[in-house]
Amino acid sequence: MNKLITAIIVGAGHRSLIYASYALQHPQDFKIVGVVEPDDKRRSNAAAEHDIPEEHCFKGIEELLAKENPIADAVINGTMDDIHIKTSLPILRAGYDLLLEKPIGTNEKQLNRLLNTAKKYGRKVMVCHVLRHSPFYSNIKKRVANDEIGDIISIQTEENVSYHHMAVSYVRGKWNSLKNCHSTMLMAKSCHDLDIITWMKGGVAPVKVSSFGSLMHFRPEKAPHGAGKRCLVDCEIESTCPYSSKKNYIEQGLWSFYAWKSIEHISNPTVEQKLESLRTDNPYGRCVWHCDNDVVDHQSVLIEFEDGSTATHSMVGGASKPCRTIHLIGTKGEIYGVMEDGYYLLRRPNAKKGHEYIEERIVVDVVKDSHGGGDLLLVEDFVKVLQGRKPSLSTTTLEDSIYGHLIGFRADQARLEQSTKTIEPLSVFS
Repeated sequence: MNKLITAIIVGAGHRSLIYASYALQHPQDFKIVGVVEPDDKRRSNAAAEHDIPEEHCFKGIEELLAKENPIADAVINGTMDDIHIKTSLPILRAGYDLLLEKPIGTNEKQLNRLLNTAKKYGRKVMVCHVLRHSPFYSNIKKRVANDEIGDIISIQTEENVSYHHMAVSYVRGKWNSLKNCHSTMLMAKSCHDLDIITWMKGGVAPVKVSSFGSLMHFRPEKAPHGAGKRCLVDCEIESTCPYSSKKNYIEQGLWSFYAWKSIEHISNPTVEQKLESLRTDNPYGRCVWHCDNDVVDHQSVLIEFEDGSTATHSMVGGASKPCRTIHLIGTKGEIYGVMEDGYYLLRRPNAKKGHEYIEERIVVDVVKDSHGGGDLLLVEDFVKVLQGRKPSLSTTTLEDSIYGHLIGFRADQARLEQSTKTIEPLSVFS
């Protein structure tokens, strides 16, 4: 029988609770035995859901680390970006393996500290690159690994962030400002995609990066005529605006785990209570053109690899259709697909008379959760690693995750400096 792996939630927010839900579906393999969360309601909700004893419920990480011995095998660290490293280093020193939400940290120095600490204490660290585990990308990776399109010459990826996701997270929400989050939008949103690019290249190191982008649209001077400061207070165009907080968070019920945080103390709030919060102090009731956001709303990244191949990634916030695309062109063929469409195309040259190429349509199972069904497959692989079982092709080590992060950090530097940045080998970095 496989060993039962036990884990502690550190930061009982949306992402941690999704990962922890694997324990409810697979209790024979995974069990949540502790929670660290300063918010009383979130802590008690997590404890109730996973039947965590009171003595394993902690307000802060210091209380957990005060225990003489580890009380679990691992920690799910779902804290905010700027305290990932602050919380992760003592967790590793205390003897826990780690499932760490992305991005690893907010600067390159933090990457180095985590890598060296994990090595020193012999701990396993897996970063939550959930796209690797989605059937769409893992199936494509198998084709690449089987040499079906040859050596990759070019990679083009896009992340089109929906207008309502852009608004809730990167304009009104907690990732809207470097001051608030300490992560750029590229790192907060697209380090998944940068990881996919380096993963598809199979260990070929990136060596140069450049980037362009800006905050172009969600600015006060771009507000339409009649726009107010709050959707439900002084806006003349709320009824027709796609960013209406009433439409997005009440009528459509989108992003409830963010939109109603300010009234979490109310059990089952009524529609009127929600409306009142949007009228008053709820940050998600603000006009998207009159917020305190300063992160970009679009950015493009260009990468050169040591074998001469190139890759581009474009991130755009405010798209009508949220989707991720990928186009790999190799020496024997190419792969193109849109994750949300549930299939991809594999094409190869065909020089027979009357032909140009042959095309195969591969259907894959895609879950409509913005990560293509990769969330719990990631946790499954993490559990397998800790059990000593063979992980999937998607499994990432901490070293594997470093290059994608380095691309992102250097891209943001390149954008600000209007320059091209180089990336040193990991042997030099660490």
